[in-house]
Amino acid sequence: MTKKEIVKTISEEIGLTQLKTKEIVQKTFNAIVKTLVEEGRIELRNFGVFEVKKRAARKARNPRTGEKVFVPSKFVVTFKPGKEMEERVRQLEEAERLKEEQAIGSAESTQPATPVTPPEVQQSTPSTDTPAQQAASETPNTPPNVGPTPTDGPSGGGLG
Repeated sequence: MTKKEIVKTISEEIGLTQLKTKEIVQKTFNAIVKTLVEEGRIELRNFGVFEVKKRAARKARNPRTGEKVFVPSKFVVTFKPGKEMEERVRQLEEAERLKEEQAIGSAESTQPATPVTPPEVQQSTPSTDTPAQQAASETPNTPPNVGPTPTDGPSGGGLG
């Protein structure tokens, strides 16, 4: 999601113009940055904590040349999510896990326990067709192709 999408969503929810909402959102972001620079930490209840930390100097390796390089220390912004955010993400995780379990369970229940091969397939010679090709050739009464023909051109209409 972008800042523009955030502004649009908020403006629709509270009934302000997007211009006024954009100004409010930008002032909020500016206040967060200003607090981080001046105080090094900002805690937003039910959201999380932003904190400025100093990353130590270290030796690294240039992946292209393999040469050892010195990386100086620097300040970085870290974020630790609040309890409410972590709980909502955990719920999302749980819902995804349940959805996967249901998909696996329904796939297992739709397949027979032991594979049953019809007699006419057992007697025939092995085919090099894929299962999809075999199913397509065995499906009777397939409807004719109703889409545009190659002679219809890009509009697909045929009229014109």
